Amino acid sequence: MVMIVINIFEAKAKLSEYLEMAASGERVLICKRNRPVAELRAVESPRTEPRPVGLAEGRVEVPATFFEPLPGDLLDGFAGMPSPAHARVAESPAGYHAPKRAKPRKR
Repeated sequence: MVMIVINIFEAKAKLSEYLEMAASGERVLICKRNRPVAELRAVESPRTEPRPVGLAEGRVEVPATFFEPLPGDLLDGFAGMPSPAHARVAESPAGYHAPKRAKPRKR
């Protein structure tokens, strides 16, 4: 795609012309001392029709268990209530063990 490159003084002088070009699909690169600072292009028009529903029909399967209620301890976790079954790893006696560090070699 060809892009029109102009400097600021030219953009000021012929802004309406460049706006019409941008509206018709052209891209105008505005430079300051020959360095790009802005790009003038058309704004995409918003969607006027609703998005189609069901495009993934047959490709996605939702199991029946998806609609079953969640267990109580999981719901408590979402509510921010601590659960004794899910104690922090560092506090559990048999849970976390720090890895043993290798002894530094003597040189």
